[in-house]
Amino acid sequence: MRLVEIAIPLGERELVIETLEARDIDYYITEETSGRGGREDYAAIITFPLPQNAVQPVIDELRDVGLSEEAHVIIIDAEVDVSTRFERLVERYTAKRGRRIRIAREEIRIHARELSPSLRTFVTMTIVSAVVATAGLLLDSPAVVVGSMVIAPLVGPALSASIGTVLDDRDLFRRGVRLQVLGVVLAVASAAAFATLVRFIPLFPPGTDVTRIPEVAIRISPDFLSLIIALGAGIAGIVSLSAGASTALVGVMIAVALIPPAATVGIGIAWGEPVVTVSAGILVLVNLLAINLSALLTLRYMGYRPKEWLKLQRSNWETAKRVSLLILVIVLLSAFLGGVTYSSIQDAQFERSVRTTTDALLELPQYSGGERLEVDVRYGPSVPLPRKYRDPAVPFHRPREVIVTVGKPTNERYPGLAERLRARLYRRTGRDVSVQIRYVSIDEAPRRGIERN
Repeated sequence: MRLVEIAIPLGERELVIETLEARDIDYYITEETSGRGGREDYAAIITFPLPQNAVQPVIDELRDVGLSEEAHVIIIDAEVDVSTRFERLVERYTAKRGRRIRIAREEIRIHARELSPSLRTFVTMTIVSAVVATAGLLLDSPAVVVGSMVIAPLVGPALSASIGTVLDDRDLFRRGVRLQVLGVVLAVASAAAFATLVRFIPLFPPGTDVTRIPEVAIRISPDFLSLIIALGAGIAGIVSLSAGASTALVGVMIAVALIPPAATVGIGIAWGEPVVTVSAGILVLVNLLAINLSALLTLRYMGYRPKEWLKLQRSNWETAKRVSLLILVIVLLSAFLGGVTYSSIQDAQFERSVRTTTDALLELPQYSGGERLEVDVRYGPSVPLPRKYRDPAVPFHRPREVIVTVGKPTNERYPGLAERLRARLYRRTGRDVSVQIRYVSIDEAPRRGIERN
């Protein structure tokens, strides 16, 4: 619930009281006697409790009947009102507006501003978060990466730009956009500086292929599920903010979509891996735009908009323009995600074909006793690259080599198995790959009764 206090200007006391009484809202009046600047500008201070989702319609109605913009309106978060009249008020507004609960326009605007810390704090926390994330990625430690997300101050700017758009608050929108851009640039720059330091001191094993670190690899081969995470983060952020709930956990979810990929970009810069830099950079951009898009659409769906006609028209135009631009850019960048998703599906199908084809060959009489132990498919880039980048974990690749480990009895020989597997794979998948068979001799002693001496 909310406790609303209004300092009523002179001449407007009766219209406020009549409006509240017509809505059967309990109120309490304190006469204003202090004055301001040697003159009395306010007649009284009126206080009344309201359900959370009734605040905006009641304030709008008071404005409609003549409450001036000079009136100070203070909205206080209260715990509970146990009166039966308040319970009836809750039931009435629940029936009228459904069970969708949202805070007032003024509240969500103020909350968005409060979520954006001071510039010094924002810069410091972003740098610390990016450095910790970089360390976690290089250590392949999911726990450290999650810890970096907890301290990332990105939830405020990510939501402020959308709230500023739908409420026609240009200052809030510009601040949100500036802080988002600054946050991403700072995260990438600080991650690159820290990763360079780690590489050349050295604090990291020389010659390590960073693209093979699992925590790094998943950020340079993102698929459409990454986009779903970002869209969900934007929706969850607005829903929690509009409900007056804590946004701490939602802030972690937003940071999941931004901080680790930005740190991966920094690692790619430090290691001189343009494929890593570009792939993770696209993921950062897609996630950033998706968060803003889903937040915008969620705010519009929940009914947030300015009350004044001119601001409403401007808000509608700006929202439509920005949503269209966000969708266009996301669709263009999502071609990359779609390619990665398709490539992942193709990889899984090819590896399954290798396993089933190998098993079928080993069932032939000339290979009796053989058993597939392990399959390793090695990939290379789909397009010609310099020698340095010919075998990285790049998003777009194709199988180059298949290594199958086969267990066999010690005295058995399997001539021609590699060539036959290569030919069958080509007929089945259309992929011409080199095939290597590695044999492991199996010396098995059958179970028999053991004589005891």
